[in-house]
Amino acid sequence: MSANGSAEGESGIGVLLAIFDFPLLTAGYRAVIDAEPDMRIVGEVPGPDALREHVLEPAADVVIVECQASCDEGSISFRTLESLKALNPGLRLLALETRCSGDLFSLALRSGADGFLDRSAQRTDVVSAVRSVSRGQTYVIPAIVTRMIDTYVLRSQEAAAEDVYDTLSEQDREVLRLAAVGHTNREIARALHVSEQTIHNHRATVMEKLGFHDRLELLRYAIRRGVIEVADL
Repeated sequence: MSANGSAEGESGIGVLLAIFDFPLLTAGYRAVIDAEPDMRIVGEVPGPDALREHVLEPAADVVIVECQASCDEGSISFRTLESLKALNPGLRLLALETRCSGDLFSLALRSGADGFLDRSAQRTDVVSAVRSVSRGQTYVIPAIVTRMIDTYVLRSQEAAAEDVYDTLSEQDREVLRLAAVGHTNREIARALHVSEQTIHNHRATVMEKLGFHDRLELLRYAIRRGVIEVADL
């Protein structure tokens, strides 16, 4: 047996567990990995102080290491991952963040992790992560990827709407402002001394350019853009 518990000649992806504060989580990860025919647990690190010694051992193909953004006493920080990679450049690190938001995945990857799991990870996520990281691929659980894409799309839509505002005419902007606070086409037409049909056309143009479908979307946008104030309502 090697120092971290693996037997010579055993095949499959050797996984070293470095989960320090959650015994049930360690047991869960062990059960998931041991159930796979192409994986095996080669050992468990007893604490943060022993991690450096274990990563120098060649038996582990992937190390699942519990870490967090800050370095509290008795914990591994994302920054520690950099020093672990320096000790063993070929090491495959799968960071497990159990305390904070999964949105910290980018910090973990920049610090040297090859993959990232958070407390929402399912059995299939763990298995896919180990296999991907062992092949030299980067892995982030799909739930985080979905959130990242949704955030990107939302920000892109908002940015696009901001740009479109600059293309609106002065009368379009005035119609937008009055419509957002709840004025009807007839009321806006009277205020601007134009026909109701003209206001209808302006309003349709504004809604189409901004990609909105109802007054609620228009209202939210007008407040966010600073076109109106909450006190105007």
